[in-house]
Amino acid sequence: MHEVNLNSLDLNLLPPLEALLRLLNVSKAAAEVGLSQPAMSRTLARLRYVFDDPLLIRSGGGFGLTPRAHALIPRVQSALREVSGIFYEQAFNPLTVKRRIRIMASDVQTILIAPRLMARLAAEAPGLDLMFENYSPDHVVRLENGSLDLIFALADTSLPPGAVSVALAPDELALVVRRGHPAASRAWRIEDYGVYDHAGISIFGDGLSAIDAKLATYGVRRRMAL
Repeated sequence: MHEVNLNSLDLNLLPPLEALLRLLNVSKAAAEVGLSQPAMSRTLARLRYVFDDPLLIRSGGGFGLTPRAHALIPRVQSALREVSGIFYEQAFNPLTVKRRIRIMASDVQTILIAPRLMARLAAEAPGLDLMFENYSPDHVVRLENGSLDLIFALADTSLPPGAVSVALAPDELALVVRRGHPAASRAWRIEDYGVYDHAGISIFGDGLSAIDAKLATYGVRRRMAL
């Protein structure tokens, strides 16, 4: 084969090449790809030069393929499918897709969403499997490398660049105290956060909370006793 500069290649040669290899007829191949017979003959000559091979050889009353041409058939067909796929996206059909969706969520979201979601998937996308996972500090890395598909996040949760987020619902915070607590019978003040011990849940396991960041702006620091 001649040494060919990739930038000089004409990808328009691929459809005529595929038609010639499949139909073994210049006239039929020309009609299929919309060329005149003389134009297809010139195209065949160019292809023979590019591949340094006759490709089509006289055999009886028609044409046959050279060994090189036989070897080219699956590669040319595959190349055409790949090139076509770049410009024409295949329609998404949820009824036939098969994959697992990994979702990072708390038990609250899992309990509220999973039952209704599974019922809908059973009817509309039966090949989708769901995996709900506990929160972990590596969520940004996992979203970037594709090992995590979705995460239920707060407004201040770190997300990788380019991540798409959609607001689902507001989440109202409530302060819960025991019966008979000294501050239970009056309005709660900002400074009270630093006076009384707290119990808390850190879903990422890092001990950080948006509440503490907000309290810090008031110079208040609370003690997480539990």
